[in-house]
Amino acid sequence: MKIAWFCIPAHGHTNPTLGLVKEMTEAGHEVIYFSFEQFREKIENAGAQFISCDDCEIEMEDRENSDRVGKDIAFSTELLVKSTLALDDMVAEKVRQIKPDLIVSDSVAYWGKLTAMKYNIPYVSSTTTFAFNNYSSKYMQHGIGELFKMLFDMPKVNRQIKKLRDKGYPVKSIFEIVSNDNATNTIVYTSKEFQPCADTFSDKYCFVGPSIRPISCEMKKTAEKTIYISMGTVVKNKEIYRNCIETLGNTDYQVILSLGENAEDYGEVPENIEVYPSVDQMAVLAITDVFLTHCGMNSTSEALYYEVPLVMFPQTPEQGAVAKRVEELGAGKMLASADADTIRNTIETVLSDAKYKAAAKDISAGFKRCGGVRAAKEFLEGIQHES
Repeated sequence: MKIAWFCIPAHGHTNPTLGLVKEMTEAGHEVIYFSFEQFREKIENAGAQFISCDDCEIEMEDRENSDRVGKDIAFSTELLVKSTLALDDMVAEKVRQIKPDLIVSDSVAYWGKLTAMKYNIPYVSSTTTFAFNNYSSKYMQHGIGELFKMLFDMPKVNRQIKKLRDKGYPVKSIFEIVSNDNATNTIVYTSKEFQPCADTFSDKYCFVGPSIRPISCEMKKTAEKTIYISMGTVVKNKEIYRNCIETLGNTDYQVILSLGENAEDYGEVPENIEVYPSVDQMAVLAITDVFLTHCGMNSTSEALYYEVPLVMFPQTPEQGAVAKRVEELGAGKMLASADADTIRNTIETVLSDAKYKAAAKDISAGFKRCGGVRAAKEFLEGIQHES
């Protein structure tokens, strides 16, 4: 089977797919992966043929406007349309050459879904977040003000959609592109137990569990309790790190901070605090007792897989949905504010109350019952036999 695979330029959306890509290529299937140069090595290491989208003037890395995506439907639609049209000629040529049997695309790499629609190729959505439908989308907490804005923006949105139709994409509305529906084959990298409203999704949804890579280099535990702190790659409130250093420094805790590019900004820190630009997160989580996190889906899943309870400080609506689900299942506590006292009190609450650890263990057990990449491979092979 030949699979054309599309993804956005984001580690959190690419990394979960690589285990499945490797499983497919080792089974003799051919995967042609459309992505961006920074991901070439890891995609090729998974056995896929890499096709670069960097020369197509795609506008997916506008960090200054990243907060608007998901909140501003007109802006998001314009970005989607520009990206799809920028890739149109290259993708058309490659699809003619490859003649794929199946298209798999990240749930927000909408040009993959549009390509499948345009060329009438069987399609699978690869969902590295929760699957969202009318029921589970309530976890995103969109307010009434956003609803009015969305309605106001619809004329702009419809003008953008017309540009797609003019290029041969048979799309009626933005919702046809962006929504999950029960007719679309979908791989979801979580468990049914962790997925909100799982019973509202059809059997076309394959819940395979999180993609957990092996530990590459073990981390040393130096204290009875280890606190791990990482807020992902885009941190709006960097003051949280200073407050963590202030309140957790010179305590009996081992504190591990992963600060990304900002590691040098914090100067000398107390001896019990270890500061890194990046870490082997699996190795750290294997020794961690509580994790202060922004609640990105991958970080959350990895922590819960290792039975680590969470202190949560989400930065986006998507992360807020993950945090809400964790709190609902009892495996973590939301941070009410980022001041030093609140950070320490919340961490100590989660450390001292065994119910948080017990809930994390329950979620971990659900993850481990999932079929993983083998189940996902069989799911994709089943779609080929149906078509």
